[in-house]
Amino acid sequence: MTSVQRHVRIKGYGTALPKHQVTFKDQTRYRVKEDEESQIDLAARAIEQALKQAELTMADIDCLVSASAVGVQPIPCTAALIHERVAKDLTIPAMDINTTCTSFISALSTISYLIEGGEYKRVLIVSSEVGSLGLNPKQKESYELFSDGAAAFIFESTTEDLGVIASLQRTWSKGAHDTEIRGGLTAYHPKHYSEATKTDFMFDMKGKKILLLSARVIPEMFQEFQDKVGLSLADVDYIIPHQASRALPLVMEKLGVPDHRYLNIVSDYGNMVSVAVPFGLAYALDHGLVKEGDTIFLMGTAAGMTVNMLALKL
Repeated sequence: MTSVQRHVRIKGYGTALPKHQVTFKDQTRYRVKEDEESQIDLAARAIEQALKQAELTMADIDCLVSASAVGVQPIPCTAALIHERVAKDLTIPAMDINTTCTSFISALSTISYLIEGGEYKRVLIVSSEVGSLGLNPKQKESYELFSDGAAAFIFESTTEDLGVIASLQRTWSKGAHDTEIRGGLTAYHPKHYSEATKTDFMFDMKGKKILLLSARVIPEMFQEFQDKVGLSLADVDYIIPHQASRALPLVMEKLGVPDHRYLNIVSDYGNMVSVAVPFGLAYALDHGLVKEGDTIFLMGTAAGMTVNMLALKL
């Protein structure tokens, strides 16, 4: 039996979706209206749910982590702005961990070491995105794919045999410019924004190039990950992948994962960027697809191109 290396358990979780929905044929997407909801609003709602489920307050949390692809503003970090909303009278540390779409997996991997090492007892990770605000309507593929939302999880130390078994992250930077927003920071300063340059400040995705690169490198990494974890696919109860696109079944088939062994909710929720994996985990828990004692894989691709995989015993 493969042993847990970093002993953490889920104490509570919560999610939040915008009130507004749009549909593209059979696809449903959740998107904020700027004058009604903000990224901080969504994060705060998800955190409130997680704390309520855990029967805790922010005073019981040792660290607040924002694991989001796009921040609220360049400075300070998004975690500090969420802290202002939910923990203003406290001095608990707040930090961002960002690997774009796989930020939650990177954050869980990182904080699990800090919990195992005794630095923190209880950490709240929240992913929140309003990526729809940066979409280019002329790029149909991406414009019809993305959704907004938030998901928060509270992880705490435990003496039980639960937690992170192993994790693996790889980056193929040959794909660094296949998914990007060029403008807004130091590469394309906001002072250069104009009608002629505005698309540099919008999301730009070369979907076919990403899919081809993913199909080429992920199978070998998936085998490397199984070897590192010491588990075969047959030993895993369920897989929660990043809901990257409607091509998800093609990727999972290439990995040898049958339909009933992984979560696919792209049609109902779209790609929520960093929120997709934690929202998917919450969805799987709520719908009885996974339960305490199960061993699951969290995995996905991100801009960079970065790929993350993590084995978790619930």
